[in-house]
Amino acid sequence: MQRNLIQFEQALHPGCDDGASPDNFADRLIKIGKDPLLAKSIDVLQVNLGCRCNLACKHCHVQAGPLRTEMMAREDIKAVIHILAGSPIKILDLTGGAPELHPDFRFLVTTARAIGCHVMVRSNLAIFFEQDPAEWPDFYKENVVEIIASLPCYNAVNVDAVRGSGVFMQCIQALKLLNERGYGRADGRLKVHLVHNPSGPFLPPPQELLEARYRKELLENFGVGFNCLYTMTNMPLGRFKDSLIKSGRLEVYLGELQKAFNPATLDGIMCRRQVSVGWDGTLADCDFNLAAGIALKKDCPSNVRDFDYEMLCRRQIVVSEHCFGCTASQGSSCTGAVAGGLPALKCAFSVVQSS
Repeated sequence: MQRNLIQFEQALHPGCDDGASPDNFADRLIKIGKDPLLAKSIDVLQVNLGCRCNLACKHCHVQAGPLRTEMMAREDIKAVIHILAGSPIKILDLTGGAPELHPDFRFLVTTARAIGCHVMVRSNLAIFFEQDPAEWPDFYKENVVEIIASLPCYNAVNVDAVRGSGVFMQCIQALKLLNERGYGRADGRLKVHLVHNPSGPFLPPPQELLEARYRKELLENFGVGFNCLYTMTNMPLGRFKDSLIKSGRLEVYLGELQKAFNPATLDGIMCRRQVSVGWDGTLADCDFNLAAGIALKKDCPSNVRDFDYEMLCRRQIVVSEHCFGCTASQGSSCTGAVAGGLPALKCAFSVVQSS
């Protein structure tokens, strides 16, 4: 199964010539008449609570791990709550690291829920087994938290190669605990979504087709269900960038992303409708810009304590070369694909899937 998944990832995007010259994302926007790229609204406040994590995944763009100590200060968490209480933003998206490891995580979730916000948590699921395994599922159900869980593949070999030995089965057990509490059902009240990242320097397969494969494999082999699958492109940042450099494939991968640029994705990419807050309070257009050390433009507030909703709603977005990752083929956002992939990609997927 692992070999089949890698095959159709490679068939969809076999790569570009080693001699491909790097492009510039800002120049690409100018060429297609989309510069400057402006925010449309702020529907979501995404908050990175810190870099500490129980795992050290090979594709992690923030290079989170057990030895990282950076965590958001209590005053910045209070600033987040103040923003949610005093602005039209009613969706809080919590990420990390493992956000559950922050000592004020429960306080933030329950307070946000009390003021009427919808809360999403990006969980690695394996965190459930750092304590009583039922504790987090019970907490999430009680607070009607939407869970977005990383699961790079539907088999142990592929997942454990990226995330660590035994992690896949921990995720399966965590999904069973969530299913028992009503998560993953068709009524959609308690939602758990899965996230696929490719196993190497390839673009994700078409989201709809891969979701069907995930649903079949996980139900038949493990008896677990979920709501949606989100496909996300591996960004050339953090540990994944390091691995590309070591293998001599960084320029090849960047060229692949550039060749797959799809202007139809620009309306749906995450930066158009959200602002990200770093663990140190820094404001950025997205979590990837945070990881790259790219703050908002100089005419915008730089820190969560100076948040200005009206100004940030009409800000110009700062772009960089990793933006080609969010705009390649079907696109990639915090909720997966944002546009239909190129027809040839779907055709290639179908051929490999049936082989």
